Amino acid sequence: MSRYLYLSCALFLFSSSAAAQWVKQSVDTKASFRGLSVVSERVVWASGTGGTVIKTTDGGKVWSVMKVPGAEKLDFRDIEAFDANTAYILSIGNGDASRIYKTSDGGKTWELQFTNKDEKAFYDAIACWDRNNCIAMSDPVGEFYQVIATKDGGKTWRFTGLDKMPRAKAGEAAFAASGTCLIVNGKTDVFLVTGGSDARVLRSNDRGLSWFVADTPITKGTPGSGIFSVAFRNALHGTAVGGNYEKPAEAVDNLAFTRDGGKTWYAGEGLSGYRSAVTYVDSRTLIAVGTNGTDISRDRGATWKKIGDENLNAVAAKSRRAVWAVGPAGAVYRLAN
Repeated sequence: MSRYLYLSCALFLFSSSAAAQWVKQSVDTKASFRGLSVVSERVVWASGTGGTVIKTTDGGKVWSVMKVPGAEKLDFRDIEAFDANTAYILSIGNGDASRIYKTSDGGKTWELQFTNKDEKAFYDAIACWDRNNCIAMSDPVGEFYQVIATKDGGKTWRFTGLDKMPRAKAGEAAFAASGTCLIVNGKTDVFLVTGGSDARVLRSNDRGLSWFVADTPITKGTPGSGIFSVAFRNALHGTAVGGNYEKPAEAVDNLAFTRDGGKTWYAGEGLSGYRSAVTYVDSRTLIAVGTNGTDISRDRGATWKKIGDENLNAVAAKSRRAVWAVGPAGAVYRLAN
């Protein structure tokens, strides 16, 4: 490669990272958002406090603000959408505060599909392989994480894989911080990441029927530390982020990678603080967000650059033209890059 071409490529990478910035959207709500689902460049859904769900079908020009009837006191921490009409939402809390609703008409009506009946259970997240096959999880009850799944679009939800679930350690749980402590990948894989007394990755390759567990180098040992989010770019390569949300500027032991489908994890560095969510924009570009800002990598996590100080809870992408983030007090942002 000529020196000129090398310098041109380097300048391009630098300028593209520097040019990336968040553009705040005008949404008529003060709800705090943690659930986010980017369907396409035009269709985006988000969910949050006060039973609030928002949606755009024109790339953010106009936002619909919805209140789920009977759920005005619920906090919808996760949302999984498939088009402008179909979406699942999951609320958190002990006992019957943990629920799953579904809309098939764009939010005009919401069907209550699941209500938690165990006072010791606290559901954190939902993830879907397709519009009919989804999985949701609760913090441990006794020694085991609680996992439910549907194969019929949510008409029925049944416990799955509990007899083959690794035991949770005392003080270990998941974080309902961005809806990405539980994700699916490919046609059968599912990953559950933990924090508190340990920071581990539980994985299943058969839609939650059986589970395996792996340790990670991410910080652990306090109620606010551990893994908060995980993302994969293919069957083998994934990224986990976290840290200690009680010390948001602490930038150590908050990043890990896998090259073998989650069997083993190794430490990374470069994030500028605690991060509650991470997503792949494309095969090379990663974005991680947290309470003290956003970091972007354009070389699969080898190097990172901070691009903003916005307080953000969740980030999701469908392409380079469809990267979105949400946060407290009605905060909704689109990435311009």
